[in-house]
Amino acid sequence: MADLLPNSGGCRCGAVRFEAKGEPLSVSYCHCSDCRRATGAPVAAFVGFRADEVSLGGKSLSTYENGAVTRSFCNVCGSPIAYHDQRLDNQIYFMLGAMDMPSNYKPTLHAYVREQLPYVHMPDGLERHLKTSVPRPDETIS
Repeated sequence: MADLLPNSGGCRCGAVRFEAKGEPLSVSYCHCSDCRRATGAPVAAFVGFRADEVSLGGKSLSTYENGAVTRSFCNVCGSPIAYHDQRLDNQIYFMLGAMDMPSNYKPTLHAYVREQLPYVHMPDGLERHLKTSVPRPDETIS
């Protein structure tokens, strides 16, 4: 395996790769139903970076758009890669599990806990938001 860069990652099959030059903006869990459906997991975890400090590519990179949100994934192995909300200026959020060194990124909060599944218990003492933890122009933090 090639040397791994600090803020790099990719899909399961290696056809999609990304790298962020800057430091993470945030590391968080999301309990919303949209993230659950996109990941197939009861809770998602993301690492956010400035989009202008990121390179993302590969011959099998595909996207799915739903309103203001674009999700990136590998069309070969199906791995979810990233989340971009056009309402969030210059930000992109990579799936924590897609990072080459996921243990380097410790989540600091939970978002959309009002949608958290009743059997998911994470007594980690982290800050919890009923809705988003990143304000969009049409929302406020809760």
